[in-house]
Amino acid sequence: MSAPSTSPLVRLPFAELQGLLQAILQQHGCSEAVANVLAHNCASAQRDGAHSHGVFRIPGYVSTLASGWVDGRAIPQVTDLAPGYVRVDAAGGFAQPALAAARGLLVEKARSAGIAVLAIHNSHHFAALWPDVEPFADEGLVALSVVNSMTCVVPHGARKPLFGTNPIAFAAPCAGHDPIVFDMATSAMAHGDVQIAARAGQALPEGMGVDAQGQPTTDPKAILEGGALLPFGGHKGSALSMMVELLAAALTGGHFSWEFDWSGHPGAKTPWTGQLIIVIDPSKAEGERFAQRSRELVEQMQAAGLSRMPGERRYREREQAEREGVAVTEQELQGLRELLG
Repeated sequence: MSAPSTSPLVRLPFAELQGLLQAILQQHGCSEAVANVLAHNCASAQRDGAHSHGVFRIPGYVSTLASGWVDGRAIPQVTDLAPGYVRVDAAGGFAQPALAAARGLLVEKARSAGIAVLAIHNSHHFAALWPDVEPFADEGLVALSVVNSMTCVVPHGARKPLFGTNPIAFAAPCAGHDPIVFDMATSAMAHGDVQIAARAGQALPEGMGVDAQGQPTTDPKAILEGGALLPFGGHKGSALSMMVELLAAALTGGHFSWEFDWSGHPGAKTPWTGQLIIVIDPSKAEGERFAQRSRELVEQMQAAGLSRMPGERRYREREQAEREGVAVTEQELQGLRELLG
């Protein structure tokens, strides 16, 4: 979803925006290492046009840190469990630093065994999921990740919310082309996009959610204030959301979407759950042919009439940002500077 504000746009060099975000996060309780990882993630999302997970998220990080709900200085504990299995206790901190701490070992295992799993628990994930997997595809690997979130989605056929938005992200190399990457919520809409629509006073398409009485609504505020999102695709999206709960929580040892209670931490925004990442080395089976086969698939999809590949808009936004700077509104920039003090 595009930035809804009518405030004029300004463009900043990526490094300048990342530095500003890092300074804010450090000032509000993150260690330098954690702030660097989170700032790069948010700046990347803003650069690529994923505004619901860009600078829009910074006030949520700040209020969560202030609430004491998350440890911004947590040091992840990495455990080498098996030839193809790595486990990380995020120690009540954010998931991305936990991934960063285990990444080298995960890649080493994937290249050795052909496949490896990273199970992160005791973690908070408040960002886009595609930045977690795209770097693996840049190295010629295939990656799949799932993460569950706070309860805000009604399972198909149920009467009350139980699941989170529970996104799935996938990345694969493609010869002569940017990696094939998608990141999708298993809810009909990402929670952050609902928040942006509510802030902008925009109505949602039909089928996105229900109000507090369980009635269909296009009012984002009604969804956020006692209502709930719906899964995409009815029972199919609901089944995928259930799968994410099992992989991201039951398998990792993280919380299910309904198992944590943040009522004692006013201002907390980040779900305290788990994340699973599966990394595959396609060279074990196909050598360099996998990336070439990926390219063949892309070409056939284009020949069939597909005008835009998954992730293509992000790459276009990224190219423009590299030429002109990352777009933020003057209003957003002023808000960031106020957080810095």
